[in-house]
Amino acid sequence: MFDIILYEPEIPPNTGNIIRLCANAGAGLHLVKPLGFSLEDKQLKRAGLDYHEFATLKVYESWAECRQAFIGRRMFALTTKGSTRHSDIQFKSDDAFLFGPETRGLPEEIRTEFTPEHRVRLPMLPHSRSLNLSNSAAILLYEAWRQTGFVGGA
Repeated sequence: MFDIILYEPEIPPNTGNIIRLCANAGAGLHLVKPLGFSLEDKQLKRAGLDYHEFATLKVYESWAECRQAFIGRRMFALTTKGSTRHSDIQFKSDDAFLFGPETRGLPEEIRTEFTPEHRVRLPMLPHSRSLNLSNSAAILLYEAWRQTGFVGGA
């Protein structure tokens, strides 16, 4: 199934919401340190409700360690600086989606590791800056899952 990767997430409720999203859609969640919160954070747990036990969560010490774990897998970087619209991609069930920190997005050195076709953006009105992280993850994950026939879903 799909995997969501959060690079240096900062806001506990966003990560909690994504834990719940992944638990309900069967996606793996991967967090790249440093995290802007403790995994024991009250807001993180509240946002994730009781879904933590149903989510597959892995934490990496660095981007290099995470990247190594995904060798051989197709990965997309979500960025407002992306050149490919999410709806123009034919997703596969083992794709991975990388999201940057809420306040600054993915750093340029990570974005440039991805070809333009793998730097993805979600459409917004022209003067908008960005969407909320957990909303972006939900939009992308459900579009990818829809394209693959909601395999495993009820």
